[in-house]
Amino acid sequence: MAETRTGIVAGMEPNSEITKEKYGVDISSIREAQVRIDPYIHKTPVFTSGSLNDMSRRKLFFKCECFQKGGAFKFRGACNAIFSLNKDQADKGVVTHSSGNHAAALALAADLRDIPAYVVIPNNAPNCKIQNVIRYSGQITYSQPTLQSRETTTTKIMQETGAVLIHPYNDVRIISGQGTIALELLEQAPEIDTIIVPISGGGLISGVALAAKSINPSIRILAAEPRGANDAALSKAAGEIVKLPETNTIADGLRASLGSRTWPVVRDLVDAVITVEDQEIVEATKLCYEVLKVVVEPSGAIGLAAVLSDSFQNNPAWKDSNHVGIVLSGGNLDLGVLWDSICGL
Repeated sequence: MAETRTGIVAGMEPNSEITKEKYGVDISSIREAQVRIDPYIHKTPVFTSGSLNDMSRRKLFFKCECFQKGGAFKFRGACNAIFSLNKDQADKGVVTHSSGNHAAALALAADLRDIPAYVVIPNNAPNCKIQNVIRYSGQITYSQPTLQSRETTTTKIMQETGAVLIHPYNDVRIISGQGTIALELLEQAPEIDTIIVPISGGGLISGVALAAKSINPSIRILAAEPRGANDAALSKAAGEIVKLPETNTIADGLRASLGSRTWPVVRDLVDAVITVEDQEIVEATKLCYEVLKVVVEPSGAIGLAAVLSDSFQNNPAWKDSNHVGIVLSGGNLDLGVLWDSICGL
């Protein structure tokens, strides 16, 4: 089918059930975000691979957000949030808590606007992500690796500075910014019938689902989640948010819980959650390196792990998913162990 200049596939009416009143975000807010952030972001490429097509028995389209500024999709939402602030708000700076990619993205966006960014980072965060925040002039405060400690520390900074809180995912500005990924992807590969997206707090998949299902209501949106952090799958099954007492996965970017803004979108618009084991994520990460020649972190490779998994390949519900978009969400990986192993050869 031909695609119009607005990105809506010809012959398809936009999904009128997706409204800002219902979800806080709609196609108009996502398109506004696209215009707002266009001067600052990279329009990331879409890669294909005949070898991976053969392995999956589908045609795969990899949206390479690992090539986004800051090394991850997070810059889109952070940039939209930062440049949505009025001058009085911006002058006081912004604050967030994050284990990595959102922290770096917010610091970079704030640096572009020349405003302070106060970043609360748990003291067990990957060093490469901490270095990104430092590189972008973020002002780091370390917390204990618990949500309570992160939130308490963030609240204290807000009280001391007046900085505006930019939540990593539970924020309509963030969700709208992340939704621009789907606008680009469906322009670059309009034949896509299914999109597989990593899920954690839900900001990325919420934005993608809202945009994609507004453009094409019949498109399938599937979440990819580690079995060791499977709160989204449990939440979908229970019909309400389920929080895990602890998580255990190599995918350090996928350990957050769904929020009040993201859960309704996941509940209503995400067709299913595919859970995979860490070993499957490791194998998918290796394939991204060896076949796509792309550096991704494990969290970013989980979409490929999902499409190659038995639970996807052998599920008759997805037999018509022949043109699959996969979001490679980030490439911020601490390569110290790899370099050490090479030097030790």
